[in-house]
Amino acid sequence: MPQDLDPGSTIYFDLTIDGQGLGRFNTCDGLAANVEIHQHQEGGNNGFVWQLPSRVTFSNITLTRPLTPETVKVGTWISSITTGITRPTGLIAAKRADGSIVARWGLIEVLPVSWNGPGFNPENPAVAVETLVITHHGFTDAGAA
Repeated sequence: MPQDLDPGSTIYFDLTIDGQGLGRFNTCDGLAANVEIHQHQEGGNNGFVWQLPSRVTFSNITLTRPLTPETVKVGTWISSITTGITRPTGLIAAKRADGSIVARWGLIEVLPVSWNGPGFNPENPAVAVETLVITHHGFTDAGAA
């Protein structure tokens, strides 16, 4: 199917931290920003209330995938913060099955929040899934990450 006819169809998400690929994820949730608005009532102006931007907050991002050998890369990154916190840049790229990029998001000062490995239950066999939650201080130019 031609790329211009299917702009938003994604198959997977690549996560890169400071140029190091952590692998492909099937889902990506939480790419969001919220601007707090301060309302200011100006004396003598009864026609409207000023809406002024205040603080910008960013949601945690949750990525999930079936268990793969790339899980080791996530564990290595998480373990690295125990020897000193560095806040690297990150990049999430939404890609189609052919590897072409639908969209990219550069992330400022990324840190892992949590990682959940798969549960194993022989009575209820299912795909082993891992979940990685990351936090960040904002978006940046995706080409610069």
